[in-house]
Amino acid sequence: MTSNIHLRESEPDHRPRTKVPPQSSFVAVPFSYTPSPDGTDENLLILLHGLGDTHIPFSKLGRKLNLPQTATLALRAPEQVPFLYEQAFQWYTSFDPLGDLIDRPNPTPALKLLSKLLDHLIGHCSWPPSRIHLFGFAQGGSVAAEFGIKWWKSETTKPAQSSVESDTAQFPRPLGSIVSVAGPLLSFPTLSKICDTPVLVFHRPPPSGCALPGDAITAFKKGFVNVVEVKMGGGDGMPQGMDQWEPIMRFWSEQLGKRQVDGLYEVLSDTAL
Repeated sequence: MTSNIHLRESEPDHRPRTKVPPQSSFVAVPFSYTPSPDGTDENLLILLHGLGDTHIPFSKLGRKLNLPQTATLALRAPEQVPFLYEQAFQWYTSFDPLGDLIDRPNPTPALKLLSKLLDHLIGHCSWPPSRIHLFGFAQGGSVAAEFGIKWWKSETTKPAQSSVESDTAQFPRPLGSIVSVAGPLLSFPTLSKICDTPVLVFHRPPPSGCALPGDAITAFKKGFVNVVEVKMGGGDGMPQGMDQWEPIMRFWSEQLGKRQVDGLYEVLSDTAL
């Protein structure tokens, strides 16, 4: 075997290595933002909690994940859950006046909130859409998936042109990725062009309370080109333990952007076997 090794200086990345933190004056709900632990804010993971929770546990989760070159932003849902006095919030009206769950809820307020947030993140904080990733649990997962569809629809109505981001040439611009844990789409997508944002759907088989409706994966595949399904028992609710987190971590390893650090060189090899 003979091998010739060549060094080539990596292409410079002119986008800021660290991003401006989100400003509370532009974000309609309480949030917790944590810059990337390694000092390179290449990706932003937005975490959306489930019904009856707050952003605090998901802020802790984001820090615990410790994803490379990834800042995290945990949002609190905008509406207090009725009939409860503790800190419990919902992304959209979920109960009727009798306290029963609404079969066909309307997520529009949450989607408008996220639209304004992304305008701020892209316009003021220098995040390209392709570096913004969503993670949601249950109701938060539904909001993340529905927002992915809404974002894509708005992008496909824009004229094809060069965009300001260096890593994408023209509209429509997909988001980086979406992970929904036990959160189905609330609508059945009808798109002229299916969304390019990669999606992972983590769910559990019946009789788990986190089981999805029978047509949930079909609905995801009607809306998104690339859908990874992870169906796993051995618990309820959020993924538990490394074996259940492993498919999600592998998915992120494939979808998160990676930035060459200034001064590093690529190693190029032409090898004859």
